[in-house]
Amino acid sequence: MTDTEIEITADLVRDLLQEQHPDLAGLAIREVAGGWGNQMWRLGDELAVRMQRMDPTPELQLKERRWLPVLAPRLPLPVPTPVRFGEPSERFPKHWTVMTWVPGEPLDHGSISCGTHAADTLASFLRALHVEAPAEAPASSDLGAHPKRCTGGFEQFLQAIDPDTVGDVRAVWAVWADAVAAPEWEGPPMWLHGDLHPANVVVSDGTLSGVVDFGALFAGDPAWDLGAAWVLLPAGAAARFFDAYAHADEATIRRARGLAAMKSLFLMLMGQNGDRGLPGGKPNWGPAGRAALDRVLKGL
Repeated sequence: MTDTEIEITADLVRDLLQEQHPDLAGLAIREVAGGWGNQMWRLGDELAVRMQRMDPTPELQLKERRWLPVLAPRLPLPVPTPVRFGEPSERFPKHWTVMTWVPGEPLDHGSISCGTHAADTLASFLRALHVEAPAEAPASSDLGAHPKRCTGGFEQFLQAIDPDTVGDVRAVWAVWADAVAAPEWEGPPMWLHGDLHPANVVVSDGTLSGVVDFGALFAGDPAWDLGAAWVLLPAGAAARFFDAYAHADEATIRRARGLAAMKSLFLMLMGQNGDRGLPGGKPNWGPAGRAALDRVLKGL
C-alpha cells in the first residue's frame, strides 16, 4: 500500500483507537489542518493523534516517543508528549502516536505582537533545551553541520526562488559568506529542536506559548536553533533574544544568522511552490519567509 492509497479519515482514526486503545475511541475526533510527514487529529480537548503519512520510515515518531518524555519535564513551554503508542496493523501499516495537545495557534497562521516577551520566552526555552546531549542522542545526516558544508543546499534554495522575490541577492550572499567564514562549534553536542519555523511553534495572546514537532530532534551545534531569533521573532527582537539567551558567542551568532537566511529561503520556496500549486507547497509560508529574510539582512 503506497502513501497515496492510504486515506486517513476520522473513521480510520476511530477504528484504530477502537482496536488498540478502546478507552479513547469515544472522544471527539477533529482533523488539524497542515502537516506533511505526519497528519494530526485532535482527540478530545487534551490529546492529539499523530499519524505517519509521507515520512518513509517511522524514525521520526519513534524518536519523539523515546526522547520527548525525557526532555519535556525540564522545558518551560508546553511540548507534545507521547501518552499512547499505535503500532502498524493490517488496517493502517504505519506508526501513529497519541500525544498531549499543545493549545494555541501556529505562528504561520498567527502573529507575535509582544516581541520582548516572546524573545525572553524563546531564550528561556532554548537555554533549557540546549544542554549537553548523551552519547546515545540521535544525530542528523542533513542537519547540524557547519554552514560551509551546507552551501549546496543554500544555493539550491536561492536559485529556485524568483530573484525579484529575493531582492538584494548580494546582501543575502554576504550573510551566508560570513556564516561560512565563522569558526566551528567547539562545544559538546547540545540537544536541539532542529526545525524551528513558524509552523512548529504556537502563539497565544501575542507571544510564544508552545513548541511542537520534534521529529528533527538531534544533538549538535546550537546555531541551528538560534537562527529562530530572526525566523520567529518580530523585527528588532533578535538582540533582546541573544541578551536573554546569554550563551552565544560571536561566531555562533554569525553561524545562526546564516542558517536563518537559509531557513528563510526555504520558507519562501515552499510559499512559491504553494502559489504554483505544487505538492507540499505552503502558500502562507512565503510571506513569513520574506519577512524573516528582511530581519536577517538587518542583523541584530
